[in-house]
This record gives sequence, structure tokens and C-alpha cells, in this order.
Amino acid sequence: MSRILLSPSRYIQGANAIREIGVHAARLGDSALVIGGNTALSLCGAAIQASLAEKGIACRHELFGGISSRREISRLIEVATVHGANLIIALGGGAAIDAAKAVSHELNLPVIVIPTTVATDAPCSALSVIYTDEGVFDSYLYLRRNPDCVLVDTTVVAESPAKFLVAGMGDAVAGFWESGTCARSGRSNSFSGGETPTLAVLALSRLCYETLLESGLQAKFAVERKVVTPALEAIVEANILLSGLSSENGGHAGAHSIHNGFTTLAATRSVLHGEKVAFGVLAQLVLEGRPVRDIREVQDFCYSVGLPICLADLNLPDPSADDIRQVAATAVAKGETIHATWFPVNAAMVEAAIRTADALGLNYKKTAGLLR
Repeated sequence: MSRILLSPSRYIQGANAIREIGVHAARLGDSALVIGGNTALSLCGAAIQASLAEKGIACRHELFGGISSRREISRLIEVATVHGANLIIALGGGAAIDAAKAVSHELNLPVIVIPTTVATDAPCSALSVIYTDEGVFDSYLYLRRNPDCVLVDTTVVAESPAKFLVAGMGDAVAGFWESGTCARSGRSNSFSGGETPTLAVLALSRLCYETLLESGLQAKFAVERKVVTPALEAIVEANILLSGLSSENGGHAGAHSIHNGFTTLAATRSVLHGEKVAFGVLAQLVLEGRPVRDIREVQDFCYSVGLPICLADLNLPDPSADDIRQVAATAVAKGETIHATWFPVNAAMVEAAIRTADALGLNYKKTAGLLR
């Protein structure tokens, strides 16, 4: 069986990197549609337009509707078509980026991704996550290629709320454990034609995990003080590039399926993607019978940076039995990545893992003296 490594064509990261976008856009098109949320456009729109103008590239801004749904993607496709765009620029957080990547896929246009937060590893992937208009997970859209360029301005990231950086670490911490599961089971990743990951991917997933443990807390403090430090640069790269390559090439497993299950509960809608994934990692470790030292290591990390370790942290202080059964049933639906593990998984097993992970998290907090 062949091995494969999927990646964006170019990755650029650094302080004030957004000023360089014209240089990279000039090789891709001359009429750009910039898709982003109101905050992202207000922060970066003028700088993008100025840099593009220096290279003679026309630019139109379009406000993203807030949810990466089929309805919103269709609307954006119409806007791009009407205005003759031959280049899509995805600006903002994960949802805006997913929607803009879907537009580029449907129109077969190049795309530049500029994340203003690093809450997910969406920027580098050949994947868009599609939700219903109500924000419930719907499906994955597999794209024909990875982004043509990913550009990350760490001065912009440093201005964003720290909770987004922390959520990105929750998404990133899954890469090591999920790719490890897929490697053990011998499963190909979801994005290829059946090929298996290269040795480089396994090394990148470990580097990502080790970087999180080493620099995560420092990076959180840096963003809270709105400064760029070597630790922040390291975590931005871990959250976006290392996590993106690990996830896409190594594969997803239980953590992301359990996340998808939690999206069906209204109480978790305000909880960020990476926050739900972080708890999903703990449930996955329980499900797989991992050693207690592994579970404790992930708990230590999550607690130190402020990621969920129990259901109460997901706005579920006292969920009903039906709620957890619903999460578990959704997590094991046909086609879900939880089936990438090396043994058959059913809803009862996932329900037990969620409840046990919650108990372990509550015990962790009690031991730490956080609960009376």
C-alpha cells in the first residue's frame, strides 16, 4: 500500500505577515473575494485590500453569515460568481474558513486562508465541516485539494481572546491520540484514496503534542497580555500546521466523533469545537483502555490551560441519561471516525466511556481541592 502526505502549497507565519498577502495572491488570481466575519473584516480588511492593490488585484469583501451550512455556502457561491472572482480569500475563524474553502471547491478556484484565531486546525485541511442552519453537525465535505496558501499573522492572533487559542490546543491535542489509534488499527486516513500516512506524519503528531505540553500555558499567558513570544509562535504553528497535518494525514478517531455527538445537545452549542474535542480525547482514552498515566497527562494539560475535563465544563452539569445516550448514538453512526479504532465500537461502550471520563474529571478537581 502506498503512503501519502497532504499539505497546503505554502504556509507563512509571523508578526505582520498579513502585509505580504499581495505577493502570494498575485500568482493565483487578479480578482479576489474576501469572505470573513464582521470582526475579522474590521481587523484585517483594510490591510488585505491595501496589499492586494499594490499588486493590481481587485478585492471585494463579503460578510460571512456565521454558520458553515449548505444554505450559506450556496449564497457565497452566487456572490463569487456574480462578481467574477477568480480567487477566494478565507478570513476569520474555523466556520468562515470552512465555508470559504467549500466555495473555492465548488467553483474550482484557488484559496488563501488567513485565520484570525487559531481555535481549530481547519486552515490547512482539504476538508470543510458542514453544519445545519441550527449549528448541528451535518457532514464532512472532502475537497479536491488543500489550500493554495495559508498565511498566519501572529500579531492578529495575539489580539484575539485567549479562549480561542486554548480551544485550538484542544483540537490539536487530539491529533496525537487519534493518529496513534489509526496507525495501530492500520486504517488509511479519511482524505486519501486508501493510502496510509508517512513516517513524517507520525513524527509531526508527536512534535505537535510535545509542543502543546511544553509551550501551551506560556502561549496562553502571552495572548492574555496581547504579546507575541516564541511560545506563542510555537503554539500557533502547533494549532494550525502541525495539528492540521497530523489530523488530515493521520486520521480522526473517537475524539471527533464524540465531539459530533455533543453538537446535538443545545447546552453545548456555546462550547467551542476544540473544547468539546478535548473532552472527547479523554473519553477516547477511556474507551480504548489507555493507561492511567496517559489519561492523567491529558487531564494535567487540559486543566492547566483551561480545557474541559468533565461534563460540567461542557455546560452539562447534570445531563440526563437520554442526553448521553443521544451523544453516544450519534458518535457511532455509520461513517463516523470512531470506527477507525482496532476493535468494534457500539453506543453502550461510548456512553460508558463518557460517564467514566466525567467521573475521572470530577475526581481530578476534587483531588485538586476545587470542589467542596
